[in-house]
Amino acid sequence: MSSDLVTLTAPRSAAAEAFQSLRTNIEFSGLGIGLNSLLVACPDMETAKSDALANLAVVMADAGDRVIVVDGDLRRPLQHVIFGVRGEAGLTDWLQHGGEPPLVDTQVSHLRLLAAGPLPPNPVALLSHKRLAELLETLTAEADYVLVDAPPVLAVTDAALWASRVDGTLLAVTAGRTRREQAQRAKEVLEKVQSNIIGAVLLDAEDSMVVTGYGQ
Repeated sequence: MSSDLVTLTAPRSAAAEAFQSLRTNIEFSGLGIGLNSLLVACPDMETAKSDALANLAVVMADAGDRVIVVDGDLRRPLQHVIFGVRGEAGLTDWLQHGGEPPLVDTQVSHLRLLAAGPLPPNPVALLSHKRLAELLETLTAEADYVLVDAPPVLAVTDAALWASRVDGTLLAVTAGRTRREQAQRAKEVLEKVQSNIIGAVLLDAEDSMVVTGYGQ
C-alpha cells in the first residue's frame, strides 16, 4: 500500500477530510443524472491525479459504495502500485481478448481494481469507443462508481477517448504548478468531445489540504 493513500494512513487528517468533502459533492452532483462512471483527468504530468483518484475511491468504498478503479493509463500506470496489488493482467488483456474483466480485490472492502495490464505499443488503437462503452456498461452493472484513471489530457488523446464515454469528468489541477492556460486548454479538449465536466479539484493547496476546490 502506498503512503500516498492518506485516506487510509491518516483518515482523520485535513487531507482525508477534504476527500470526504469531494465525495459528498460528487454524490450530490450525480443526483438525477446517473453519475456512475467518472474520469479523473489532469492537464499535465505534474498533477498527481492517480493518487487523488485512489484516495477518492477509498472514501467512496468506506461509505459503503461498491467501487471499481480502472487504470486506463496505458502509458504510465500507477494504480496497482498505489494499492499494492499485482498488475500483470488487466485492461489491455480484456481489450484484446474480451471475457470477464480481470478485477482484483484491494485491501479496502468494496473496492476492486482493473489494472492496466501489459503496456501495448499503441494504446490509442486499443481504446475504441465501442470497446470502452462495452467495458463501462459491464463494470457499472457491478459497481456504484467506476473511477477511471488516464494519461494527461494535453499529452495524448487517451483521456479524451475515455471522457467521451464516461458519465462525468473531474478535472484535477495542482496549486502553484498547473498554469491557467493549461487548465483552459484541457477544458476545451474535454468540451470538444462533449464530456460532462462536473467540476474541478485543486491539489497540493495550502494548509495541507490536498483537495480544496470543487465546482462548475
